Amino acid sequence: MQKISSELIGIGLRHPHYYQVLEEKPDIGWLEVHTENFMLKGGPLLDLLFAIRQHYPLSFHGIGLSLGSASGIRNDHLKRIKKLLQRFDPFLISDHLSWSTIGRTYLPDLLPLPYTEESLKVFVNNIDKAQNYLQRTLLIENPSSYLEYVSSEYSEAEFLAELVKRTGAQILLDVNNIFVSCSNHNWNANAYIKAIPAAAVKEIHLAGHSIKEDDKNNILRIDTHDNTVCNEVWELYQQALKHVGAIPTLLEWDAEIPTLDILLNEARKAQDYHA
Repeated sequence: MQKISSELIGIGLRHPHYYQVLEEKPDIGWLEVHTENFMLKGGPLLDLLFAIRQHYPLSFHGIGLSLGSASGIRNDHLKRIKKLLQRFDPFLISDHLSWSTIGRTYLPDLLPLPYTEESLKVFVNNIDKAQNYLQRTLLIENPSSYLEYVSSEYSEAEFLAELVKRTGAQILLDVNNIFVSCSNHNWNANAYIKAIPAAAVKEIHLAGHSIKEDDKNNILRIDTHDNTVCNEVWELYQQALKHVGAIPTLLEWDAEIPTLDILLNEARKAQDYHA
């Protein structure tokens, strides 16, 4: 395998590559895992991750806190996250600007909320609770979205900036999500990035997405994480780096997962923008 020189560049550690990464120890700066996949009391999967952790810094990326849930976040979920943090000491932990649960009902998606003062208070309360309990700063990822609420009082970037201001949380800036959402809603992607407080951004995500077209030739971009990063997203990544500086960047690929060589080659492209 060719080598990636920058310690800033990471890849998502996904199931097809667990043992290959441990055996071959490719030259990559860090690895991201989905937090909820490792919420286990014990067993071989945790042992495997612990062995990998001896060679790579880890980032824990959550998909289940449901920070936008008006009913609040679950105490048992926080307890399980804290146990993982104590065992693996990830250098970053993150979740999403979204909601996915109502009581004990779990929905299989990261759903948007209107960007209103009411929603902001919900997010602030939940993030404050999570950060106080975990004693860690959360990174909040901007979503990909396919609809807009007419009741929104903030733009998405303004909402994130205000959320950071009120909670002390930081931002995981997903450049692919910016491109997807801005394309779907006719937002200005460069203006979006400029509206984000640069000092609050501590991680960037890159990924591929899909394009769907209806019988009226309307195009919808969907955040599928199942192919290479498109040229427009690479160009937007360059603009993001000019705004926030050189920070850890992750290449996500969560469906139709390729061989490890292909994944590393795609991640290597990000290094060119740090030269």
